[in-house]
Amino acid sequence: MTATAAPPAASTTEGPGPARRRRWAVPALLGVGLTGLLALGVLVSASNGAFAIPLGDILASIAHKLGLGGAPVEGTGESVLWNIRFPRVVLGVVVGASLACAGALMQGMFGNPLAEPGVIGVSSGAAVGAVCAIAFGLTFAGNWTIPLCAFAAGVVTVSIVYFLSRSGGRTEVVTLVLTGVAVNGLAGALIGVFIFYADNDEITAITFWQMGSLSQATWPKILAVLPLAAIGLALAPTYGRRLDLLALGERPARHLGVDVERLRLHLIVIVALLTGAAVAVSGVIGFIGLVVPHLIRMAAGPGHRALLPFSTIGGAAVIVWADLAARTVAAPAEIPLGILTALVGSPFFFWLLRRTRRRQGGWA
Repeated sequence: MTATAAPPAASTTEGPGPARRRRWAVPALLGVGLTGLLALGVLVSASNGAFAIPLGDILASIAHKLGLGGAPVEGTGESVLWNIRFPRVVLGVVVGASLACAGALMQGMFGNPLAEPGVIGVSSGAAVGAVCAIAFGLTFAGNWTIPLCAFAAGVVTVSIVYFLSRSGGRTEVVTLVLTGVAVNGLAGALIGVFIFYADNDEITAITFWQMGSLSQATWPKILAVLPLAAIGLALAPTYGRRLDLLALGERPARHLGVDVERLRLHLIVIVALLTGAAVAVSGVIGFIGLVVPHLIRMAAGPGHRALLPFSTIGGAAVIVWADLAARTVAAPAEIPLGILTALVGSPFFFWLLRRTRRRQGGWA
């Protein structure tokens, strides 16, 4: 009696095609979703305010400007749209994209989801420059004086942090962070000194600037910082692969051909460009560089070749929607944008802190 062979079991494994399609489906959907959220935010933000403008009129005005037909908005609506609303929206896109991309770079460089651009002192340094210009009434560059001083001070502060943390031709992450903490403390003391000697009007201006806002947006200000932000945003994705290798650890990254010290220097320069440009025109807007990259990482994974561009789009969308809320929730008053992002970002940071601690089983 011969045994009959059992029929072969149906294969339950899928070929590489479906797996590959699923692997690319999530990033593709995320990119489309973020882009759609940003585009919708731009239109809704341009439409809403003290002077409401229908979405159809906005689209017709844009088509008219592009020479595609359409018609300008009737009455003062055209001026409100192109001289007030769109400058503010575009500045929000630039600021949000810059801060979120800088945050993603910082988290990749430090290998820590709790890192953000303020760690290396660029935000506090820029605040020192702006507060100094306000307190001493500097006007050597006209309306550009405060943004110029803020950007220059931010870059100088980052340079000081970097060179003070170098030892033996290398820069360790722990030393860089501790140096940034010390410089941030010094920057806070200098801001206090400037406020002490300022008069009431100057104190009011300093306080408003430190709260962060897009209310002073103009096309000239956008054109002043756009080249710096564009350079940083264009260069950031080119470091995606090296950041992925750095995530394996410094020693493995070096064995795989990554010049860790040069990479860190390049990233610090890019972060300084992005954060300095954003802070110079908007004041201090916190938590965007912390919250947005982490949310994108949770959705798209840790790969920086997707994380960096998606964080850029996500940061722009978050700022556009947050600014819309800031100027409409308490209308006719306006909530400073930095306060609103802090109200949302602080609880998220606390949750992230507890989540990270729980996953690691404590900090010890």
